[in-house]
Amino acid sequence: MDTRPRLRFLDDATVIEVVEEAKRILEEVGVEIHHAAGREILADAGARVGNDGRVRIGAGIVDRALATTRSEVVFHDRGGGAPILAGGDTVSYNPGSAATQVLDYGESRARPATSEDCLRFAALTDRLPDLAFQSTCVVPSDVSVEIADRHRLCVALLSGRKPIVTGTFAEGSFEIMREMLVCVRGSDAALREKPLALFDCCPTSPLAWSDLSCASLIGCALAGIPAELISVPMTGATSPVTLLGALTQHTAENLSGVAIHQLAAPGAPLIYGACASAFDMRRGTSPMGAVESMMLNAAAAQVGKHLGLPTHAYMALSDSKSLDYQAGMESGGGALVAALAGINIVSGPGMLEFAGCQSLEKLVLDHEACALALRAARGMARRGESLALESMKEALPGGQFLKLDETRRWFREELRIPGAVVDRDLRDAWLASGSKRAADRAHEEVVRLLAATGPPPLEPAAVAALRRLMQA
Repeated sequence: MDTRPRLRFLDDATVIEVVEEAKRILEEVGVEIHHAAGREILADAGARVGNDGRVRIGAGIVDRALATTRSEVVFHDRGGGAPILAGGDTVSYNPGSAATQVLDYGESRARPATSEDCLRFAALTDRLPDLAFQSTCVVPSDVSVEIADRHRLCVALLSGRKPIVTGTFAEGSFEIMREMLVCVRGSDAALREKPLALFDCCPTSPLAWSDLSCASLIGCALAGIPAELISVPMTGATSPVTLLGALTQHTAENLSGVAIHQLAAPGAPLIYGACASAFDMRRGTSPMGAVESMMLNAAAAQVGKHLGLPTHAYMALSDSKSLDYQAGMESGGGALVAALAGINIVSGPGMLEFAGCQSLEKLVLDHEACALALRAARGMARRGESLALESMKEALPGGQFLKLDETRRWFREELRIPGAVVDRDLRDAWLASGSKRAADRAHEEVVRLLAATGPPPLEPAAVAALRRLMQA
């Protein structure tokens, strides 16, 4: 019996309508491709390259590309073990990527991120069991922007075991980052067989691919490294204002990426992702914690599942500037929506301020929200021949359920025991322990986890190879 709860914002007919209209957009409106190889790949497949610089992609081309995609991708950790499936209704979380600011504990303002922050986030993520992936969380300000993407990947590989969500910022970076992954995995063939990282590849809304993003997308396809399509429409700003209109544009943008990627290397691993937001006209901001943003990203995953692709979304994050009620409400709500929608890879825990700021303490708090969401997604399981009858017969009269073998057997399966940052004490016990706020408890947990023993170091040869690449 399948008891997994499922959240859907669209009925089947609407999903089909969104996909079909997205194909019409690609055929009639077209997409700007600023990368020469990308245009050539599409033209060779029969797409029309117009004098206006737009490439019009026929529905047949899109369908041929979709026919070669994989329905799942399996990632492995730094040692080649601990497989993580992205597909079906599996759900995994990772810290949000590429924040430029860090909120220090007790501070009311953020500061620029540093290389030390890269190390601390990688180390902390490694110690949080319900975060399946790590990510290149922050962009260090103390490293030249030309090498920042390579630097943060190097730190992640040295400091954590988990597979990595990352991306490129500079021309020529992808090939060097691929070499780094090969250094750790041992060979190109081993990296293809056991993916260690996935690269975010973002079309530019509305309907464009930059030279850098398209080059990264094609590079991933040719190398067999999983790519993650992440369209970023903002309602009323860079897409139609209606949620269904923005979703349809998102679908067209991602489908253009599917076409480029699969035409470059049929069958290469690909994730169907989203980072859509409901643009706030009053403030000129793109709130990722808005419920409409959550709805858009969950609906985008529903479209991705319909197309037979593994899914991704930026959720479980907040637009708040501090670790307050808003931060918990938005992040916890997003984590739960993502889990119930069955989104395979969810990026966002730890993030504040429109995905621009990361916090170690918030990452620990959000880890608890993710764990609770994963528990909810498991649903209610049948544990015996009867639902309650046999237990009632054994416990009554007297109602001594605590003494039952069944209680001891199933307690930890049925109830997720939270970590130290969640307070379930009576008030007297809470007062006796210092009346600590959630942020205080999270800071203590950060200190404890970072002081714990880390993962075994990389092989010396791999470390030396990474250092040579960074020095070059």
